[in-house]
Amino acid sequence: MRYSPKLRNGPSNQGRRFTTPELKAYKDTIGYLLPPLTIPTGNLKVHSIFGVSSKASDGDNLIKSFQDTLCDKYGVNDRDIYARQIEKVIVRKGEEYAAFEIEAV
Repeated sequence: MRYSPKLRNGPSNQGRRFTTPELKAYKDTIGYLLPPLTIPTGNLKVHSIFGVSSKASDGDNLIKSFQDTLCDKYGVNDRDIYARQIEKVIVRKGEEYAAFEIEAV
């Protein structure tokens, strides 16, 4: 089923947002663990896979910080991401993970 409501532009000034110490620590840790990669230029597709131990984990909440970290690490502007695929896999407690693929569209 497809529904396409007409959208209007949101407010032009949403205010300034600040990174919390917890988010900075997350980005620093994940950024350190990510391998060096050469990312294609142009329009991109990002496929993210999250191994989570709770069925209640929300994919939307998982993706934002992880995607921001990928963009910071690899110098990608998230406006260049034209396709996203998000998967959630249930794993045992202590075996949580995040995996990704980035490719040109």
